[in-house]
Amino acid sequence: MSKLWSTAAEALAETVVDGATIAVGGFGLSGNPSDLIEALRDTGARDLTIVSNNMGVDGKGLGVLLENRQVRKVIASYVGENKLFAEQYLSGELEVEFTPQGTLAERLRAGGAGIAGFYTKTGVGTPVAEGKPLEVFDGETYVLERGIVADVALVHAWRADREGNLVYRHTARNFNPLVATAGRLTVAEAEQVVDDYLDPDTIVTPGIFVQRLVTAEPRVKDIEQRTVRPRPTAAAGTASAAAERIASAAAGMTASATARTAPAHAERTAS
Repeated sequence: MSKLWSTAAEALAETVVDGATIAVGGFGLSGNPSDLIEALRDTGARDLTIVSNNMGVDGKGLGVLLENRQVRKVIASYVGENKLFAEQYLSGELEVEFTPQGTLAERLRAGGAGIAGFYTKTGVGTPVAEGKPLEVFDGETYVLERGIVADVALVHAWRADREGNLVYRHTARNFNPLVATAGRLTVAEAEQVVDDYLDPDTIVTPGIFVQRLVTAEPRVKDIEQRTVRPRPTAAAGTASAAAERIASAAAGMTASATARTAPAHAERTAS
């Protein structure tokens, strides 16, 4: 049976129900499964629990689910770029379980590996550990964290083959491989879906973890915070280059003059 579906909407049809737990790859706006997020929005499913590093920004990424009032609970490590998130949290509309970033990554990995829980020192003595079992190992206190298994996992990949083997591109990899393993049903979107098998040595997520696959629609990739140096104007650039040439020429003339006078100076000193 082919894993390749025609559209993201078809791939998610009749798979998401009210109250479902959805794990979503991405970091900021990098590596977001944008087509699948929009398809999730269009299902109209409500009271969702979203597991993700963050909730996008206002109007982008997972932020579209907040706008649609579809999310009841969020398990995340960073949410500082979304004003609507803050409003819904402070009003009591949205339940939030803050998780240290490394702990969140390990909870997803553990869930995908069939590990029910693990102990970590991260968060001990802070609100993160409140209400959780503590244990002492070798004189150090650890807190028990549960592995995460989602009803549906949504991931974005750069390349895939028809068996669902996935390769990611640069920093867009981020949480996607972990999320891919942590879903009872994993749906992946890929920018390129090739007919031949991918080289096994390049595969990051084996196809056994992926049940459904779609080709991502081409789109402009949003940048969360664009920070660049001001571009010099053409005139400024020309003046700067001219100044550098003058300085270089002056330095050469000085060196040449020094070389010519050095012998005469040496003769006078000797006499």
